[in-house]
Amino acid sequence: MDSKNVIKVSHCQKDIFCFFVPKECPECGMSIRGCRLEEAPISIPNPFSNGHKTPCCFLVAPAEENTHREFDGGTDLHTGITDTNGVVFNYTKTGVRRDQRGWERCISVPLVQPDMFNLLNQWDQYLHKFSGAELWDPAYKKNRDSSDQATFFQSSTVQFWFDEETHNCYNYSLMFINCILATQRRNPLTKDQFTQSFVLPRIKRACKYTTLCKDISKKQFFIVERLMRESEKDRGEA
Repeated sequence: MDSKNVIKVSHCQKDIFCFFVPKECPECGMSIRGCRLEEAPISIPNPFSNGHKTPCCFLVAPAEENTHREFDGGTDLHTGITDTNGVVFNYTKTGVRRDQRGWERCISVPLVQPDMFNLLNQWDQYLHKFSGAELWDPAYKKNRDSSDQATFFQSSTVQFWFDEETHNCYNYSLMFINCILATQRRNPLTKDQFTQSFVLPRIKRACKYTTLCKDISKKQFFIVERLMRESEKDRGEA
């Protein structure tokens, strides 16, 4: 549903959201052609992307248990990291998977700038080495001494502590990101910092976009008062 492009048309003091530009305003019936510049149709950015076409990114997608695979704000999510070819490395109960499909609709957070050539050249090597560590081997977890409920992962520059309660896909992804930051001599990010700055805002946009698409599909249009929206923006509430 939300793979469609959403368009916003402003007319008769209303914002009209739809999947196509109507010839006539669905509210007043007047022709939309020849409208003022400020009323021209605007394409609403789609917050989703094909994870297999976004290399060197952190990805978020609905968990496989989510039958409809939708971002609705109430379902479990799954995370992963892409290599330079769009293969998604993600940690599951069976270990690290390398998915070449299944992440065609997700949220992506770019992790490497285009001009960071040295890091780009070493990205796959870093990701493969990190994912091959014993820490992510289910057999290693099962064979540990029962009194050893935690373990260190150590690189040349940084150490992280893991235990059973935090040994999941999100920690796998964030731990790799922090290892990369260490190679760049940058400070690591806490889970809260990364979530609040990079993940949560994108998830909120995705949930709103999904809801908007559902509303449009019901009646072809979703209409709100333009003056109300502008007054809310003026008050800093929009």
